[in-house]
This record gives sequence, C-alpha cells and structure tokens, in this order.
Amino acid sequence: QIRETAGPAPGEDPIDHHLLVLAEKTGSLIATSALFGATFASVPAEQAETLHRYGEAVGVAFQLSDDLLDITAERAESGKVPGTDLREGIPTLPVLFALRSVEAPDPAGDPAGDGDAARLRELLAGPVPEESIAEALALLRASPAVDAAHAVLRSYADRAHGLLAELPEVPARAALETLADFVVARTG
Repeated sequence: QIRETAGPAPGEDPIDHHLLVLAEKTGSLIATSALFGATFASVPAEQAETLHRYGEAVGVAFQLSDDLLDITAERAESGKVPGTDLREGIPTLPVLFALRSVEAPDPAGDPAGDGDAARLRELLAGPVPEESIAEALALLRASPAVDAAHAVLRSYADRAHGLLAELPEVPARAALETLADFVVARTG
C-alpha cells in the first residue's frame, strides 16, 4: 500500500511500478491463499511453490480485469459504477497506457497528438470531474490503451496456465484453469 501511495520513483517506469504494486497487493494475497491451500493439502514443496506463483499471476490478472471493467463495462452488466477509478484519480493500467501513448510526439509535428489524445491527457491529469466521466470513458474506450491493457491481462492469465501445466491433471487443477480463464472472460 505504501508503494502505491508513494507512486513511482523518479525515472521508474509507471507501468512497471503499477504491475509491481498489483503483484505486492492482490497478487500476494491470492499467492498466499494458494500456498496455504497447498500446504494444508500436504502437496510436495515444488508443487506448492508452483501454486504460489500461479496465485500471484492470477491475482494480478484479476486486478487488471477489475481495472478494465471500470472502463469498459456498463453498470448493468458489471454491477460497478464505471469510472470510479477515474473519479478518484487512480492511475490504472489502461490510464497509464493512455498517458504513455499521448505523450509520444505526433510525427506530423503536433507534440500533443490529435485533439482526442490532447483532451484525454487533460482529463487524466488528475481526478476526472463527474461532468467529464462519460467523455473520459469514451476517449479511453476508443484508445489503443484498452487493447494494450487487455494484452497484459492475457499475458498474466497465460503465465498462470503455463504454471498449472507443471502440475498433475486433477480436478483442482481444472478448477484453477477455469479461474484463470474467467478473469480474462469477465472483461469481454
């Protein structure tokens, strides 16, 4: 929590920092749960370590999917009020990708990029006011940032699947595979 509150150190990549925060928060919570389950089930130490690493990967994937839902889902389908993180000024992965993409100079010479990119940068500079949430959501949904965040989400789910492939084929493994698939599928 302290690392998240402090933000990235000078020169630290904000995206790398964000993924580390997710690994240390949600990832470690799920990893510890997986390790405890393995320990209580008396599985061999090597398998317990694999389940621990799986838990971290699926935990980060779950948080990434939650962050994406905040931008991509409608309230009726997710039960969440879209844009909550935007209102609070929380820099989730899609926001960080959007900020990174709009910071790159436009080859045509416009340093802010096109008008939408410049407006998105302006909106994401801090907490988004309520009257601008719909606009910010529309701009984010149309930006390549959402696809980039989905790709990172899929990479964590793929990592989780790869770890499970090291374990015996038992019903518990199938359930954990389903969980890894679910965290990706819930974002559409």
